[in-house]
Amino acid sequence: MSQYFGTDGVRGRVGSAPMTVDFALKLANAAARVLAPQGGRVLIGKDTRVSGYMFESALEAGFVAAGVDVMLIGPLPTPGIAYMTQRMGCHFGVVISASHNPYDDNGIKFFDATGSKLSDEIERQIERLLESPTVTQESQRLGRAVRIDKSRTQYQEFCASTIPAGMTLAGMKIVIDCANGAGYKVGPRVLADLGAEIVPIGCSPNGRNINDGCGSTATELLELTVPGVRAQVGLALDGDGDRVMMVDALGRVVDGDQLLYVLARARQEAGTLQGPVVGTVMSNLGLEQSLQQAGIGFQRAQVGDRHVLAMLQEVGGTLGGETSGHILCLDKTTTGDGLVSALQVLAVMRASGAGLAELCAPMPKYPQVLLNVRVARRFDPWAAPAIVEKVSLLERRFDGRGRIVLRASGTEPMIRVMVEGHDADLVKTGAREIAAAVEAEAARWAA
Repeated sequence: MSQYFGTDGVRGRVGSAPMTVDFALKLANAAARVLAPQGGRVLIGKDTRVSGYMFESALEAGFVAAGVDVMLIGPLPTPGIAYMTQRMGCHFGVVISASHNPYDDNGIKFFDATGSKLSDEIERQIERLLESPTVTQESQRLGRAVRIDKSRTQYQEFCASTIPAGMTLAGMKIVIDCANGAGYKVGPRVLADLGAEIVPIGCSPNGRNINDGCGSTATELLELTVPGVRAQVGLALDGDGDRVMMVDALGRVVDGDQLLYVLARARQEAGTLQGPVVGTVMSNLGLEQSLQQAGIGFQRAQVGDRHVLAMLQEVGGTLGGETSGHILCLDKTTTGDGLVSALQVLAVMRASGAGLAELCAPMPKYPQVLLNVRVARRFDPWAAPAIVEKVSLLERRFDGRGRIVLRASGTEPMIRVMVEGHDADLVKTGAREIAAAVEAEAARWAA
């Protein structure tokens, strides 16, 4: 297992290991020696956290010392960094972000030259070099740093190009919530450039309000605003812009499973759907059954977009995603992109003339409860007999008409408990019982 790299790069509380300035410098220096050993270029982007400036400077120093030229593009969604890394011919790219976490967390994640996330083996190579001293090249071999903030318009143009040529969003009123995060400039501009009337919220970052009561993890304001301003639809990005949740005209949330269904059916009807759709172990059972009824294959990967991507590549698919709104449209881009995914849904609405609620209607959602149990340190819940016994009892009560998923979070010290089934009351009580068993086991581990 990796010592520092988790599900999505290195992440933690700012000021606590590993998210310290000295570690960021060492990480940059080690990554440069693995990803660009003969020198090269790296693109650095970030979200709007106040600590981003600090880590940006530390990474810059580590890269320049190793002989790598640095291009600083400022706040830009994570998928924008993936795209621009490839477009600008960089050896690799770096994003400073903790995604949907609060502002006092931060993280560092990498893309290779193709805009794809690093393999486990590359991450292990970087970690091994962290044990060696930081390298500083001779003066003539040091890297240089330059700011390229205005280049973000290239990403905006790319996003707009992912909907059918000649299509506009003229006549559509759209509320966009950018979580006071990395998409706060490009998101509204792309929609406005396509002709939409926009109502922006969560677009006034101050360094500390990212994901604070806004964005894809807190859609309450969006739910009120969409019907309040009589918009046709609303969309909410997360702090780094790689996830999206949407809201229909009545203010009802449409999650990643439903969006995946809408996109899959539209691609099926257009004859452009390739391979099976890939979800995760957390995807709603209603998605799986609705796709199967439509003659569309469905497979489940482990949680995390990198696992979804790996399975898509394995089965030859192009469409996959997570309930959280992390959607992969590999026929459009190389990584999960909240803005691009939203544009695909808006294009379906425009082409069909249907509202979002109508497009989602054929897919039922089974009652599902997700509880997060905070723990002092992660452990495998399936290795605890008391927890396994509770799960077995609930499975017998479901009698084949429900699912239970337990997993340790890859980004936070939590055990996630998901229970899903036909009987809403049984789902709720069962989830509470299993969460209580997890809490008891966590207390035993902490003792």
